[in-house]
Amino acid sequence: MIETARLRLRPWTDDDAPAFAALHADPEVMWDAHRPLTRAESDAKLARYRQVFDARGFSRFAMTDRDGEFLGYVGLLPIPAGHVLGEGVEIGWRLRRAAWGFGYASEGARAVLDDARSAHGRAGVFSYTAPDNLRSQAVMARIGLVRASDLDFTATDGWVGWVWRTP
Repeated sequence: MIETARLRLRPWTDDDAPAFAALHADPEVMWDAHRPLTRAESDAKLARYRQVFDARGFSRFAMTDRDGEFLGYVGLLPIPAGHVLGEGVEIGWRLRRAAWGFGYASEGARAVLDDARSAHGRAGVFSYTAPDNLRSQAVMARIGLVRASDLDFTATDGWVGWVWRTP
């Protein structure tokens, strides 16, 4: 578990599945993916996060406030083989709409980056988003990542079966 002044970042449990699915069912939250996820797609995504954690010791973490209220997720994932960015680790986040605008994504992402550098020795961490996803770009800037606009992408089919298209 990683703790900050306001947040707890922890591994997933079976009890997280309903909140995780509700997050992915919100069209506004899923705007960047072009559609909400079905419950089955959300459950499969959660299972993948848990499998990555079991295999690698890192993944996306459930993000809660200090009282345990689910806010969303933040964390690392290995970049898949054959990806346009090459091998590496990607940091990402997604928060419930009610948690937007409070700095939770930046706070959680900074904590994950600090943990990745100190506990795991990972200096090279990537993040990616679409050119029109200004919210994620702002978080990236706040946590010290530098944008490479030539690697911006458009996910034409959402995050399920997505196709990377660079400008």
